[in-house]
Amino acid sequence: MHARLLKPEKIYKVVFVRHGQSAWNSSNQFTGWADVPLTQKGIEQARAAGRRLKAQNWFFDIAYTSYLKRAVQTFNHVADELDCDWIPTHKHWRLNERHYGKLQGLNKKETALEYGEDQVLKWRRSYDNPPPLLDSNDERHPRNDPQYARIPPSVLPVGESLQMTINRVVPYWEDTIAPAVMDGQKAIVVGHENVLRGLVQIFSGMSNDEILAYNIPTATPFVYEFDSDLNPLRHYYILGEDLDEEQLRKMEKEVGMQSTSKHIDRPEIKCLDYEPISAEERDARNTAAVDYKRI
Repeated sequence: MHARLLKPEKIYKVVFVRHGQSAWNSSNQFTGWADVPLTQKGIEQARAAGRRLKAQNWFFDIAYTSYLKRAVQTFNHVADELDCDWIPTHKHWRLNERHYGKLQGLNKKETALEYGEDQVLKWRRSYDNPPPLLDSNDERHPRNDPQYARIPPSVLPVGESLQMTINRVVPYWEDTIAPAVMDGQKAIVVGHENVLRGLVQIFSGMSNDEILAYNIPTATPFVYEFDSDLNPLRHYYILGEDLDEEQLRKMEKEVGMQSTSKHIDRPEIKCLDYEPISAEERDARNTAAVDYKRI
């Protein structure tokens, strides 16, 4: 008897890209939902990412970005290098960066000096610790932005943990992006560090402690490969002549150092305005995030 030939399993690939350096990345401020543009360096990073993709013969049928211009602009520059400006591009608020609440706009190292590096590390990197939330009358509340006028204020975040961000993003992955991928569309997702960290944690099964130390550099495309059941098989960064493994590790380390103060005369750490929330309140906030309507 002849051995039965098995048909090779189809592999589905999705490229993910964190936006290039933004104006507030450059000044080391918590950005969140603030809609700031790319710097000239960010533009150059995005174009370099596009050239790296082109050199390895990547092409796309469909693109997804957030509402925020730093992600939209990054895709536009990548697409220009790939000559795929014409492909359908879908923008959605669920792909927005994690909302940093009252931290939004503050300098990361100055905030570390005031509240302590450990506390800021938890706000920036931990799984279930949201930052201090915006007040309802704060001018930075998303409901004051015309971009979100059609979204019920009750589902707009005013400060999120990584867990809350994941609960916001996953429905869009499951309901929109994943079905397009399984339908054979070659997709690129241009987003933000914490949105992408959240998806990486879900895809790779990282623990809450492991995700604390996981950093994603700006404008550095990485790939996830999935099987026919959308189970992740492997993931890897797209390197090139302008980016090797050593440079990538250095970039990852630089992201992690953004809130670490190297000031010699460090002042006494004081938490003047911040009162840590109770475990019960934190759990209630994270549970509420699961109930976001799929809009």
